[in-house]
Amino acid sequence: MPLSVPSAAAAAHGRGRARVCIEPVTPLVDGGRFAAKRIAGEEIVVAADVFADGHDRVAAVCRWRRVDDEAWAEVSMVHRGNDRFEGVVVPPTPGRYELVVEGWIDRFETWQTELATRAAAGQPLDVDLRIGAALVRDAAAAASDPERGPEHARDHVWLCELAELLEAPDPRDDPSRRLNTALSDQLSTLVHRHDPRRHASRTDPLPMVVEREKARFSTWYELFPRSLGPEGRHGTLRDVIDRLPGIAAMGFDVLYLPPIHPIGHTHRKGPNDAPVASEGDVGSPWAIGSEDGGHCAIHPELGTLEDFEALRSAAAAVGIELALDIAFQASPDHPWIREHPEWFRFRPDGSIQHAENPPKVYQDIVPLDFESPQWPSLWEALAGVLEHWIDRGVRIFRVDNPHTKSLPFWEWCIDRIRARHPDVVLLSEAFTRPRRMLRLAKVGFSQSYTYFTWRNTAWELRRYFEELYRPPICEFLRANLWPNTPDILPEFLQHGGRPAFAIRLVLAATLGANYGIYGPAFERCEHRARREGSEEYLDSEKYQLRRWDRQASEPGIHELITRINRIRREHPALQQDHDLRFFDADDEQLLCFAKRSPLHEDTIVVVVSLDPHQPRSGWVRIPASELGGREGEPLQVHDLLSEDRFAWSGDAHFVRLDPRAMPAHVFRVRRRRRTERDFDYFA
Repeated sequence: MPLSVPSAAAAAHGRGRARVCIEPVTPLVDGGRFAAKRIAGEEIVVAADVFADGHDRVAAVCRWRRVDDEAWAEVSMVHRGNDRFEGVVVPPTPGRYELVVEGWIDRFETWQTELATRAAAGQPLDVDLRIGAALVRDAAAAASDPERGPEHARDHVWLCELAELLEAPDPRDDPSRRLNTALSDQLSTLVHRHDPRRHASRTDPLPMVVEREKARFSTWYELFPRSLGPEGRHGTLRDVIDRLPGIAAMGFDVLYLPPIHPIGHTHRKGPNDAPVASEGDVGSPWAIGSEDGGHCAIHPELGTLEDFEALRSAAAAVGIELALDIAFQASPDHPWIREHPEWFRFRPDGSIQHAENPPKVYQDIVPLDFESPQWPSLWEALAGVLEHWIDRGVRIFRVDNPHTKSLPFWEWCIDRIRARHPDVVLLSEAFTRPRRMLRLAKVGFSQSYTYFTWRNTAWELRRYFEELYRPPICEFLRANLWPNTPDILPEFLQHGGRPAFAIRLVLAATLGANYGIYGPAFERCEHRARREGSEEYLDSEKYQLRRWDRQASEPGIHELITRINRIRREHPALQQDHDLRFFDADDEQLLCFAKRSPLHEDTIVVVVSLDPHQPRSGWVRIPASELGGREGEPLQVHDLLSEDRFAWSGDAHFVRLDPRAMPAHVFRVRRRRRTERDFDYFA
């Protein structure tokens, strides 16, 4: 009876004799369906379990490249124990990358290991040395491959000579020379350099998106340009230029502007979301489109494209990038409604469907129909909006409510944008259910708003960030923490006074490498809600002009913002989110955590009182080993907010925080070392 070959299983591997198994590679998102995210110039640890049947040794490499490159780079993967292999790749520039892990039976290392064992046991070695000679000849043949280049010709000669020595030694030689040559590191290096890797197993290419540093570390300030004019005049983009030095001096490097496009007249909202506007009411910037144009136009009262270019240049001169709001919706006056009615929905009475989120209604906004039969032209038009502003120098976008638009559209659009402009950073403003928020991050958004805005207790914060900053979520979602937005005045800020703003500032700026504030309102501790139980601001800037320089309901926190942002700039530990550790405190209103950057020998410990009303004190328990020290080693901590210094020994440390003075410690940890002369100092 003829032998039945398992062709389907063999075809799945591509090679029936491939014995090596490669199990989940990291970084990996949904089995490779989506790309993991990393930053250009940083080390990326690629890991996988690589093993085979029997006792043979295995070897592995990671091959990687930009998707638009032909050549692959390659790094060896090191065995870390228990079949785990790791390699480090460093993509130099932003872009879309792919990586492959390749594993094979390392026949030469297996042979060397067995040979050494037999030699130690005093067994005959002649046959084994001849087996090794054949392996060396295989490597010599590979070294002679013309595709490897002429620089390997010398290796070919050496390998042939060494193979001859192993196979037919000169009887005049010292007998030990043959064995020493067989076990030498030099021979091992040469053979592994030209290992033919027969019957290797390979993973399918796994995607990875590499972005610029701004995707990892950024500090956002949001303002409405129209509120910056003098009394009696609508503010302009030119007025923003005058504010740039102050914003830069506070330490912000991203200035986010709500929509700057023409605002519709039909169903324009009045102050405090009044359904009917009066003459002179400015309306909501998110009601985009009028006879003056749509998403590619600038609201006439804000200025011109030349004014925008002047603002962008002036911002760059002080180290600030502009971030524009992308809101894919329209006012009833948007030119698209006349030119492309097929992109919108109409009700049975012939009226256009406006936006709703029952019980809320937005008569001044019309949603797009992503189920339109003409969806391809709609997608092209929306991607064209992004391209329009990219062509004008914008590289950061905050996207409004992306969860109310087609998720397949975002995947297509972001992939297209990133292929052409790998330096673009996209922030997802999606306060929505977790699965939709995570999916938006998977399809390509660089950063995401989070539920931090509503996490107030120590237990909530610890549980949430331990989930957010651990695999699998940390592989694809980067948090951007906002304690307030023009839409959201959280209850905590409404009733906690200035200390509440200080608490949320410290938490956002230290828990998150990316954070932002709705600047004028937060800076001046604006806490007045439209009504009890509402998160809407009284006299919201979304619907009217606000003269913030003459309006302050509480003493501001300008100086604290400036200091916190300076600390962030000076300490790499706060510029990343992958090394966050929480510690226990015996007061449930104290939150204690640390961030470390071992590469920069930088460790920051933060202790925050979450009670804005009264002093809190207690013991926090922080093992020295968690801070990069050794058990029993004394530490010096320097409070970067108060400039006080303390000596810590042991694992328990007492803290007391008065919210009326300062509700937090931000400690820089310094290890105590000894010189040869036994003088104590802290490094």
